[in-house]
Amino acid sequence: MDLTYIGNIVGMLIILYMAAIIIFYLLMMAVAYKTLAKRKRLDHDWLEEEFQMNVFTKPVSILVPAFNEELGIIESLHSLITLKYPETEIIVIDDGSTDQTAQIVIETFDMVTSTRSLNTDLPTEKILCVFQSKLHPKVFLIRKENGGKADALNAGINFSRYPYFCSIDGDSILDSNSLLRVMRPIIESDGKVAVAGGNVRIANGNDIHFGAMVQKELGNHPLVLMQIIEYLRAFMLGRIFFSRFNMVLIVSGAFSIFNKRIVIEAGGYAKDVIGEDMELVVKVHAHIRKNKMDKQIEFVPDPVCWTEAPTSFPVLRRQRRRWSQGLFESLWKHKYITMNPKFGRLGFIAFPYFWLFEALGALVELAGYIYMIIAFSTDQLNTEFALIILLTLVIYGSLFSSLSLLIESWTTNRYINPKSIIKLVLISLTETFWYRPLTIMFRLEGMIRFIFKKQDWGNMERKGLGRDRNQ
Repeated sequence: MDLTYIGNIVGMLIILYMAAIIIFYLLMMAVAYKTLAKRKRLDHDWLEEEFQMNVFTKPVSILVPAFNEELGIIESLHSLITLKYPETEIIVIDDGSTDQTAQIVIETFDMVTSTRSLNTDLPTEKILCVFQSKLHPKVFLIRKENGGKADALNAGINFSRYPYFCSIDGDSILDSNSLLRVMRPIIESDGKVAVAGGNVRIANGNDIHFGAMVQKELGNHPLVLMQIIEYLRAFMLGRIFFSRFNMVLIVSGAFSIFNKRIVIEAGGYAKDVIGEDMELVVKVHAHIRKNKMDKQIEFVPDPVCWTEAPTSFPVLRRQRRRWSQGLFESLWKHKYITMNPKFGRLGFIAFPYFWLFEALGALVELAGYIYMIIAFSTDQLNTEFALIILLTLVIYGSLFSSLSLLIESWTTNRYINPKSIIKLVLISLTETFWYRPLTIMFRLEGMIRFIFKKQDWGNMERKGLGRDRNQ
């Protein structure tokens, strides 16, 4: 068969694939805009005051799994202690850290040994000891043998006393009203919402003092700026759309709320996968459907959790290949949901979308780049097809990123400084030419690791929030 003919077929398939993504993104953007426009009209300050005084507000256990988080753990805990929420307990789970994480927490919060017992609802590695703060009696520290993040969270669930728990990464900072806002749909629905995920933003370059964001600046690091754009696109479009139709498969492990009873019934966090946060959400979805429970899983765009982004390509590579591997693991483990009538929209829309556009998308995009290189450097492939592929990649990456930024600025009043908007728009226009090809390779590496069942987490090399002002 003529190679040119085969090349044209391949080029056409790539174009159709990218066109399908663009159409889906246009739909997601329309839903996101409508949802955020409606939320913008609400008086959030009045609602927060009402909920703070609401006798029906649900108490929350805040779980902070920590492994070698000595650089950021204290700032994170300060942000949790100052949250505007009626009743919380804070449980730090030191998962066998090899640095000074536990010692710093013990000394900073004047902790002593606690006699409070743990339940055994979920199996975990051995608990070594439990401490309680004399300064803040509802701040606890669990020291345990290393078992991974999922095992640490299960230990925190066992120790917790409240009906809802909030998982927070040890390097993350919450705005003071974040917990109140992410709990709002749970309170308003009287528990019908079983899981709620909050918004995550990049903290690099910000001035952080005692757990509070004193100054919010973008900085000038191209890698960090590109991740800010990427987070905006993922949270402002995809998650708002899927939440609208109760199809959310991913809530950020950095900031999410769960109904504890349902999580325990579903088996808790799985220790045999890397993407434990997505796997739990999918497992909760399956548990709700199988038991015909009238429950929902929502994404809440208002609450903000600030987290540290990678500032080097090796660290970014480890993070993205882990995300990709975790996505494949979760989809494969629950593959029975795909196109299954029993799961409705989850089976016919959400799972096919994540299989085709998120999990396998890197393969098609790589094929697109290879097609363009061959077409522009030789006369063996159709250059018109190559130009169309380039245009769709630019639209998919840069244009939607820019529009997500504008929607975010309009609805939340973040990044309203014209200089900041121009900086982010300009960096987004370069995504197709350097950042996206790199992340495609990282995602493919995650797919390969999934195939060969490699389970290594990788060292994220934290710098500490607020420490590097140039990042």
